Parts: sequence; C-alpha cells; structure tokens
Amino acid sequence: MTVPLDKLKWMYEMMAKSRYYEDQMAEVYLEGKTPVFNIGAGTVPGEMHLSTGQEPAAVICAHLTKNDTVTSPHRPHHHAIAKGVDLNRMTAEIFGKETGLSKGKGGHMHIFDPDVKFSCSGIVGAGIPQAAGAALAAKMNGKDWVAVAFLGEGAANSGAFHETLNMAALWKLPLILVVEDNAYGISVPKKASTSIESNDLRAPAYGIEGAYVKDNDPIEMYKVSEAAVKRARNGEGPTIIEIETFRYLGHFQGDPELYREKGEVPALRERDPILRVRKLLTDEYGVAESEVEEIESKIRAEVDEAYNFARESEFPKPEQALADMFN
Repeated sequence: MTVPLDKLKWMYEMMAKSRYYEDQMAEVYLEGKTPVFNIGAGTVPGEMHLSTGQEPAAVICAHLTKNDTVTSPHRPHHHAIAKGVDLNRMTAEIFGKETGLSKGKGGHMHIFDPDVKFSCSGIVGAGIPQAAGAALAAKMNGKDWVAVAFLGEGAANSGAFHETLNMAALWKLPLILVVEDNAYGISVPKKASTSIESNDLRAPAYGIEGAYVKDNDPIEMYKVSEAAVKRARNGEGPTIIEIETFRYLGHFQGDPELYREKGEVPALRERDPILRVRKLLTDEYGVAESEVEEIESKIRAEVDEAYNFARESEFPKPEQALADMFN
C-alpha cells in the first residue's frame, strides 16, 4: 500500500469527478449542433477539447497546496478540477455566463482562478514560461512553492519548452513539467513528430531529473510526482515527467478521428485507470462498496449542481463587452 488511503480516496474522487464532468460536457456540447455539426452553434459554442482518459496526469495535484501554481494547455478540465478550481464558476465560464471565472469572456480554453493559482491557454506551450515565472517569483520571495506546467507531447517540441528548461535548470527553479503523451499531436502520431521515445529522456541534456510513467498508471504517477515536488521544494531544481496516457476522444469534439485504427479506443478503455483505482480501493484497501458509492453520489451531485448553475446564470450584457478587457 504505497499510497495513503486518504490520498487514494482523493485520487478516485478527483478522477471520477473529471470523468463524469466531461461525460456531461460531451452531451451538452452537442446541444444545438445536430443534425448538422456547427462549431459556432449550441449551448457551448466554439471548440471543445476533453481529457477523458487522461485523468491520471492530474494526480500530481495530490502533492500541491493552494499556494502552488498550475498552468494548463487547451485540454484543462482534469487539471482544473484536481487543483480545486471553483466548479460552478468554471462551468459558467465555459457556458459564457457572467457568473463565470472571467465573466464568460474567456471560455473553455482560458480558465483562470487566481484563488487557487490556476490558469490555462489555447496557445500551445504558452503555459510553460508562465509557470517558470511563478517558480522564479517563489524562489525570489523565499517561498517553498512550486509551479507545474502541463503540456502535450507535441508542445515538448516547441521553443518555449527548451528555452524555459535551460533557464529553469540554470537557476534551479522549482518547476515541474508534466508531459501528457496521448500518442497524437492533433492527428499526427508521436513517432512522426518526435525524435526520441519519451521526453523525460531530454532531462539529462539540461542536467535535471526526468521520470516516465507507463500505461497511464495513477499509482506510479503519484509516486513519481511526490518525489518531483519534494525535490522542487528542497531547491533541487526542475523535473520533466512524461506520462503515457490515453485520449479516448478526438482532439476536439466533432473530430472524425480518421487517423485512428477502429479498435484502438475500445482496447484503451479496457485498461481504464479509474476502474483500476476503484478496484484497488475495494479489493486491497478494504473500502466498502457503499462508501465508494457515496463518493460517486457526491461527485454527481457537485457536477450536476455546476451545470444547473451555469444554465441558470445570465449572459453578460452587451454593454459589458469591453469591460475587463485589454485593448
């Protein structure tokens, strides 16, 4: 039993909440977009990138505090939920409502919650130097706070990744890069875009630590990220963690996924990480089935409340269009 029971329960609750939240979003997103798909129509207009299957990457948040910073890319919901972003206000933001985190003006790819130091961006790799800035600020202020930047394996080929790592390694910043390898950069297989097998292998080039988590394993992710956070807090510098994770859905909702083999996703779902943690709780930790069901009931209630809150909230008034905006 390498994970404390309270942490394992947290992991299950976080992962199951992310999954249920995104299952609901997948349905809501299609409202008004059928029978002919129109990306600009419906309850939630615009693109939608869901992280269904990638929940174990966010397990690192089990080791973070409210003072630690997290930046996320355009597939952010599992990270936001694990970091403790306000679920009602996040959902309202995605719906474009005035009760949203940014009064409905940012949407799904621009979720900001300063109360828990969380942000995301639709620009590939943009969160990497931003997280380094937070790490630098923590170090300069003598704090033991850390910064975590989530990114896809495609973003690890960007200049922001390499330039930031060079600086962070040189200054021993408390920065952790979590690379989510879901096998595709949009529709391009990793083997066709990346010259090495996994991005943790790039760590020695910068004189820092690297770790690889195979098979979307939440328990291994817990252990690896615990060590990385401890090093960062102790002033030992950055870490690259790459996790082999599974993207069950397309790059975006509406993606025809013509680049994937027919049986690929069903095979991945047979190794679902949430079911693995659930089985671990009941079979090895002796948690009663009724207790697990209570967790699941709580999750559904919280998520349902968030969607109801978003639906019932008002849209911003037209005269507020330019308020709180950079011009």
